[in-house]
Amino acid sequence: MPDFLSFINEVLWGSVMIYLLLGAGIWFTVRSGCIQFRYIRQFGKSLKNSVTPQPGGLTSFQALCTSLAARVGSGNLAGVALAISAGGPGAVFWMWMIAIIGMATSFAECSLAQLYKERDKNGQFRGGPAWYMSRGLGMRWMGVLFSLFLLVAYGLIFNTVQANSVSHALRYAFNFPEWLTGTILSVLMLLVIVTGIKGVAKLMQWLVPVMALLWVAASLVVTLMHIGQVPDVIAAIFKAAFGWREAAAGALGYTVSQALTAGFQRGMFSNEAGMGSTPNAAAAAASWPPHPAAQGIVQMIGVFTDTIIICSASAMIVLLAGPIPHAGTTAGIQLVQQALVNLGGSWGAGFVSLVVLLFSFSSIVANYIYAENNLIFLRLDSRKTLWMLRVGIAITVLTGSMMSLPLVWQLADIMMALMAITNLTAILLLSPVVTLIARDYLRQRKLGVRPVFDATRYPEIASQLAPGTWDDLPRQ
Repeated sequence: MPDFLSFINEVLWGSVMIYLLLGAGIWFTVRSGCIQFRYIRQFGKSLKNSVTPQPGGLTSFQALCTSLAARVGSGNLAGVALAISAGGPGAVFWMWMIAIIGMATSFAECSLAQLYKERDKNGQFRGGPAWYMSRGLGMRWMGVLFSLFLLVAYGLIFNTVQANSVSHALRYAFNFPEWLTGTILSVLMLLVIVTGIKGVAKLMQWLVPVMALLWVAASLVVTLMHIGQVPDVIAAIFKAAFGWREAAAGALGYTVSQALTAGFQRGMFSNEAGMGSTPNAAAAAASWPPHPAAQGIVQMIGVFTDTIIICSASAMIVLLAGPIPHAGTTAGIQLVQQALVNLGGSWGAGFVSLVVLLFSFSSIVANYIYAENNLIFLRLDSRKTLWMLRVGIAITVLTGSMMSLPLVWQLADIMMALMAITNLTAILLLSPVVTLIARDYLRQRKLGVRPVFDATRYPEIASQLAPGTWDDLPRQ
């Protein structure tokens, strides 16, 4: 089985996913008028506007923190270490690249999710790729297929990755039994998810900023302690990315292909741009200003924060510690723990355990919210079905804490690719709508008015929208 999964991964990630991710990112960068570069200076203003509460949904900031909770998981620590182990320092450069161009892809998918959202039976906004596949493309079958992929990925496989990293970290630092870690995580997860999407969002708007700042601060401290090595680390990243040095950190040889593939795989697992997961959170927001593009811009901040800031913090710790072996049977999270112990002392292993526990717990909870959202699309959101999902996730968390790491990551990579192929196909088909949304938003910004989406200006789109979503907004 591992050999078969490895073969599938090589097919998907050796060519298909790399070209698709690059092509989609460049395409939406051009079609949106390079919106990630144009608005990077206004991220602060967008964040300020994102806390404005609106009826019928989460605030944009709550939606951002919920999506960040899913993004900021073990991939930001263990995934980065595995990327460097598999592809050398150059993998970090390609993680940055997929994040920068992925910001445009994230803008596209999250703007579409906002546009095609609808209200559930409780008046809460719901939406995501399944909805824009159904409403925008008129292909409900495609939405059903995507929802099934997401339910398997976020209801089962990705949670095993998170639980696996936590259990390995606690075993390494405190000799804590894996089964006990899985049990505690399962119980805590069940206590939180029963509060629903609003309860989870309220928790994440506080938890996510705190845990992100905790990890970045630790990285900055360690970097300052070894400031003399930083220029060499930065040089190694760029040289290895383009094959300018045959050996990574003077020990192991890597090719440009290894660096690119490892960087793209782990980068996408971390920031999820183009995978179709984040739009499930983005659609739940009552965006302010009331325009689909506004939530797209806010969600771009999530990609930037996740990869350019948090993953870079992890990469700096790993690379400052010196050459690391190919992972083999060593868990990626243990590589991070070993690195921090070497750089900062014995406290490092326990500190990484705490951080990965917070990261993984928030990610597991957000993963459930995504899975629940797609049960609603499939019209399978009865109380009995929801509890079956909750119990199923609890079981996968428990078993995932004791599974073999290579198998878990291989399954995650395959599911990630299947979701991304389906979602990227849909948003590329809907790219004229993305262009329209971006231009409408930029036009109003240039006029100096608060952007408001007026669906009556675009009758061909208005006919696809859910009643009461965009047709009752105040006009300029």
